[in-house]
Amino acid sequence: MTFLPNTLPNHFLSFPPLLLCLIILAFPTFFDYAAFASSLTTGKQPSEATALLTWKASLHNQTQTLLSSWVGTNHCTWLGIRCNKAGRVVHIDLQSYGLKGTLSDLNFSSFPHLLTLQLFNNSLYGTIPPHIGNLWRLTYLSLPLNNLSGTIPTEIGQLTNLRILFLNRNQIGGSIPQQIGLLNSLNELSLYANNLTGSIPSSIGNLGNLTSLLLYDNQLSGSIPQEVGMLRSLVDLVLSRNNLTGSIPASIGNLGNLTLLYLYDNQLSGSIPPKIGMLRSLVDLELSMNSLTGSIPASIGNLGNLTTLNLYDNQLSGSIPQEIGMLRSLIELILYRNYLTGSIPASIGNLGNLTTLYLYDNQLSGSIPQEIGMLRSLIELILYRNYLTGSIPASIGNLGNLTTLHLYDNQLSGSIPQEIGMLRSLIELILYRNYLTGSIPASIGNLGHLTTLSFYDNRLSGSIPQEVGMLRSLVILELSTNNLTGSIPASIGNLGNLATLHLFENQLSGSIPPEVGLLRSLVDFELSMNNLTGAIPASIGNLSNLTNLYLHYNKLFGSIPPMFNNLTHLTILSLSVNMLTGQIPEGLCLNGSLVWFAANDNNLRGPIPKSLRNCSSLYRVRLERNQFSGNISEDFGIYRSLDYIDLSHNNFYGELSKNWGKCHNLTSLKMANNKISGKIPSELVGATQLSVLDLSSNHLVGEIPLKLGRLVSLFNLKLDDNYLLGNIPPELSKLSNLENLNLAANDLSGSIPRELGDYLKLLNLNLSNNRFGESIPIELGQISTLQSLDLGNNLLIGKIPQQIGELQRLETLNLSHNEFFGSIPSSFNKMVSLTSVDVSYNQLEGPLPDIKAFQEAPFEALKGNKGLCGNATGLKACLTKLNNGDVEKKGKKVMLLTVLLVFGILFLLLMVLGIFMAFRKKARNTKNEPSRVNHDNVFAIWSYDGKMVYENVIEVTENFSAKYCVGEGGYGTVYRADLPNGQVVAVKKLHATLDDDSANLKGFTSEIRALTEIRHHNIVKLYGYCSHPRHSFLVYEFLEGGSLGNVLSMDNDVVVFDWIKRVNTVKGVANALSYMHHDCFQPIIHRDISSKNVLFDLEYVAHISDFGTARFMNLNSSNWTSFVGTFGYAAPVETLACSNDLPLVHEWIKGVGRVTATPKF
Repeated sequence: MTFLPNTLPNHFLSFPPLLLCLIILAFPTFFDYAAFASSLTTGKQPSEATALLTWKASLHNQTQTLLSSWVGTNHCTWLGIRCNKAGRVVHIDLQSYGLKGTLSDLNFSSFPHLLTLQLFNNSLYGTIPPHIGNLWRLTYLSLPLNNLSGTIPTEIGQLTNLRILFLNRNQIGGSIPQQIGLLNSLNELSLYANNLTGSIPSSIGNLGNLTSLLLYDNQLSGSIPQEVGMLRSLVDLVLSRNNLTGSIPASIGNLGNLTLLYLYDNQLSGSIPPKIGMLRSLVDLELSMNSLTGSIPASIGNLGNLTTLNLYDNQLSGSIPQEIGMLRSLIELILYRNYLTGSIPASIGNLGNLTTLYLYDNQLSGSIPQEIGMLRSLIELILYRNYLTGSIPASIGNLGNLTTLHLYDNQLSGSIPQEIGMLRSLIELILYRNYLTGSIPASIGNLGHLTTLSFYDNRLSGSIPQEVGMLRSLVILELSTNNLTGSIPASIGNLGNLATLHLFENQLSGSIPPEVGLLRSLVDFELSMNNLTGAIPASIGNLSNLTNLYLHYNKLFGSIPPMFNNLTHLTILSLSVNMLTGQIPEGLCLNGSLVWFAANDNNLRGPIPKSLRNCSSLYRVRLERNQFSGNISEDFGIYRSLDYIDLSHNNFYGELSKNWGKCHNLTSLKMANNKISGKIPSELVGATQLSVLDLSSNHLVGEIPLKLGRLVSLFNLKLDDNYLLGNIPPELSKLSNLENLNLAANDLSGSIPRELGDYLKLLNLNLSNNRFGESIPIELGQISTLQSLDLGNNLLIGKIPQQIGELQRLETLNLSHNEFFGSIPSSFNKMVSLTSVDVSYNQLEGPLPDIKAFQEAPFEALKGNKGLCGNATGLKACLTKLNNGDVEKKGKKVMLLTVLLVFGILFLLLMVLGIFMAFRKKARNTKNEPSRVNHDNVFAIWSYDGKMVYENVIEVTENFSAKYCVGEGGYGTVYRADLPNGQVVAVKKLHATLDDDSANLKGFTSEIRALTEIRHHNIVKLYGYCSHPRHSFLVYEFLEGGSLGNVLSMDNDVVVFDWIKRVNTVKGVANALSYMHHDCFQPIIHRDISSKNVLFDLEYVAHISDFGTARFMNLNSSNWTSFVGTFGYAAPVETLACSNDLPLVHEWIKGVGRVTATPKF
């Protein structure tokens, strides 16, 4: 740099003043020109023009034409180039020109005077060259919206004059260099939408002039540095959508000028610092989608300028602070998906500017405050999935701007207020899954903009108001699962935009109005489970957009309208359990879109239309219990997607087609009770997913195909009541998943294969009414899971094997009408589960087994034998005949017994004396040491090693880990345990008792052992228990069908749970209670019959569970007059059971069963 001398020469001073001024003004230009000339003559750096042309040449050819003006040497006139008066480049502005290339060939050293470099929104790629640090005068660097990669060069720290640094929306990776903290003049730093990693450098706290820090949409990790609190000029801080961890630093409260704070979508934890209330300039606070805990600080009420508060998707707890009502500028309050408790504060009514209030998915309780009606600017009110109670406040009618009202999944009660009709801007009104009662208000017809009206799963009554037809914008109407009565209003035909109409599971009556045919936009139409009568209107055929039509469980009659052929988009058609007649329309699946077709339990007849034969889209078909006829080998085609088909109880004839084997996804094939003839085609093996095959009660002939043994997924095989002959193929033993095998009532012969003993999961085996000969193979005794065995009406001979007595889970046994001889094995005395037995018409003799099933068997189950004796009705008592030899032997036995008796008495006296002395010694010891019950590892009921099973249970449940929990009650928690031997059991781990003394332990053990005497197919089996200082638990049979309560609460399950299954459930529960009250040695009162204690297996067979053994009770306490178990409706059975009038209890149960199982059509 050149300095002026302190004194000037005299001749210089003699210049005229005007000339002197001109010379002074020209000095800067002169020096710039001199520097420029010097740079041209030194040769160290190329000229600016040369540097620009070199860079242009490096760009892609197609983009070079965009810089066509870059020719010659006067570069200051080129496109995007601006120079100062000295002809030096100070600005390069080529934004949004579509340039494609790199920056590596742009020699930044040639531009020492450059102030601004703007290249954003091009297609530049490659890295930012380190020599960009030579632009020491640069104040503005903008490279966004390119494809730049690599890292931010550390040389960026040399640009100390930089005020604006924009590198956002590239693919830059690596960490933010510490050198960024050297840019002391920086006002705006924008690095968002890159691939930056690592932590935010602490040196960022040096940028005292920074007003905007935008680092969002990267992969930054680590914590937010405390030094951020030093950026006192900061206005915008946006760090959202990264992987930041740790807590929000308290130093953030120093940022007094901050208006925008976005930290959402990170992994921040800890609580919201109370110092956040010091940010009095804050307008927008968004901390959502983190893992923040603790409560919302009351200091948040100081943020008087706040318009947006987003704290959703965290783990915040506690109540909403009353101070929230001080945020009078607030427009959006979004707190959903947290663990907030308590009630909605009444102070929320002060937020007069609020347009959005989202509090859903929390644990809020109490009522909706009346003050909510003061939020007259409110547009969206969403409070669903909480525990809100009380009624909907009438003041809600004041919210004239409201477009969205979601209150579903709460516990709201009372009626829907008439004032709801004042919300004329409302678009969505969703109140489902509450306890709302009363009728639907007629004022709802005023909501002309409404598109969604959803009230399902409440307790609404009365009729559907005619005014519903005024909602001409309605798209979704859901009123299902209520107690609505009356007919469907004809005005519903006015809803031309309606796509979803759900009225199922009500008590609607009358006919379906023909006006439904006007709903041309309708896609999903569900009217099932009502009391609708009359014919299906033909106008439904006009609904060309319809995909789902559910009309099952009504009282509809007449034929299926031929107009259904027009429903070319129909995928689900359910007409089951009505009184329909006639035939299936010819063109029902002409378009090949039908997936689900159910018309079972009607009076339909005729052949299957050809359109169904070619309907390859079918997945599930139910046509059972009708009067269909036709040749079954011709009426059905190949269905690649078919999973389930039931054609049972019809009049189909002909032979089974080989094409069924080409339905590779088929799992259930049911054709029972038809007139099907011919052989079973071996090609069925192609249906490799088949799990249920039911061909019973037909006219099938020939042998059972050997290849059926390849259907390894099969668990239910029913071929009974046919004309099959030959042997049972040993290959069937490969069906390792088989649970039910029924081959009864055929012409099968030969011996029963020993390989049947390989069935480890078999529950029911029925081979009755055949011509099987020889003896029962002892291997059948290996089927430990067997519950029912029927070998009656065969030609079996020999003695009954002892091994049959090992079937300790067997409940039903039929060996009648064979040629068995000898005595019934003594091993039968261990068959405590047996409830029904029939051994009639054999050659058996000797005493009956000493178990209830035999001792109480009717005479018809025992008659026709050679010499059975015992205490059973109709049999002679067993007598002992003695001859002389017997008398002599008896005398010796008496003498021997006498000697043994004397020694035994002496031994007992010594034992008593020893015990007496031991007790005296123990009494002395207990003066200084408290008594303690010695708990042993016990599995006293199973015939397993108790210690081993105890350890297995602990191991497979990972010491009762919560992930194996399948339920929890007042007295214990239930876990699923998959034992090493493959058995699945339910383990109920009991809560600790308050009175854990030896008397309680003895009573607990006695009660458990008493329950082992219960063996009934409608009672969950108790396998064993363990009493241990660490754990006390019961081991039960595991039932995978869930509880009655679960089935009734699930939309999909309750449809399958038809009235036949419901009646069978009631019968099963009644039979089990009758057995407990009348058939047990000591009557047992359950005391807790509820839907959660009725469990199902996969066939919906009901089993009673949870006998109150889950709670230890004092021996001296009264169990007869206090309630236990589930509180709620107190059935007479609970109070009658306190008396000894068990027959009256039983009759009440049967009466309730008849009432509750009757469909309320």
